[in-house]
Amino acid sequence: PGLGRRTPRAMSAEYVIRPLEAKEVPLALKWAEKEGWEPGTHDFEPFTSVDPEGFLGGFLGGRLVACISAVRYNGAFAFVGFYIVDEPYRGKGYGLRLWRAALARAGDQRVVGLDGVVAQQANYAREGFVTAHKQLRFGGHVPADFEQLLAAGKAVDVRPVDGSNVDAVIAFDARHFPVPRPAFTRAWVLREGRTALTAGSKGEVRGYCASRATTSGAFKLGPVFAQDVATASALMAAALRRLPAGAAIFLDVPAPNAQGVALAERLRLKPVFETARMYRGPAPTLPVNEIFGVTSFELG
Repeated sequence: PGLGRRTPRAMSAEYVIRPLEAKEVPLALKWAEKEGWEPGTHDFEPFTSVDPEGFLGGFLGGRLVACISAVRYNGAFAFVGFYIVDEPYRGKGYGLRLWRAALARAGDQRVVGLDGVVAQQANYAREGFVTAHKQLRFGGHVPADFEQLLAAGKAVDVRPVDGSNVDAVIAFDARHFPVPRPAFTRAWVLREGRTALTAGSKGEVRGYCASRATTSGAFKLGPVFAQDVATASALMAAALRRLPAGAAIFLDVPAPNAQGVALAERLRLKPVFETARMYRGPAPTLPVNEIFGVTSFELG
């Protein structure tokens, strides 16, 4: 939905903005699936481990008509996403009012990130957001010959993330995100029903990868953080080995990471759509060439 002008006659005293309750999340996920965003079936829980009131809903007469996330990771950084207005209620000002509430919640003292779709980037720019780089969503199916396509060319020790190595994974994650997010990362990688793998030896982490099911029955790889393309390839091969043969998969890659784009193309994945990672405030300096798959377009 756009950041259109508020239509005063469309607004109503019945319109209430408040944090979403867990029982209200499935409807928001259904909207996201309809938009083609492929939300993960259990993405909500890890993000509420960071900020329990970070998902806002706009309610008209008690009915959820719009949603947005404004997750405050700490006092320095927040991420806004998952911004959807139910189709019959678009163009009436409800989305804009919710957007304002999300930005107010993020606060002027924090750098705020988002992934903006092409149609909305100019609107976000008018709100003070500046593009850092493009991001590409690749989609397709697990190729039957993925082992050959992802042959790393060197031995890489890959093992599941568990209680023995999760702290090292959390530390590695912190170098690839604007701020440390220990509670989120722990919940993201240890949650039942998803796969998380790490690569390295003797306690050293050289990369990690997670995969999870989406509401449509596909699978998303993300994040895929690795010090080099060989490690990323080994992690992705190990993750794909654990998925059903021929499963639909999605991978979100920062466009400046040429090796990451080439890796997705090697798997015969095709670009589905693009966004721009944008920031209001100073853009963080991240090792984009080590980000072979972002955690989530919608949520950071």
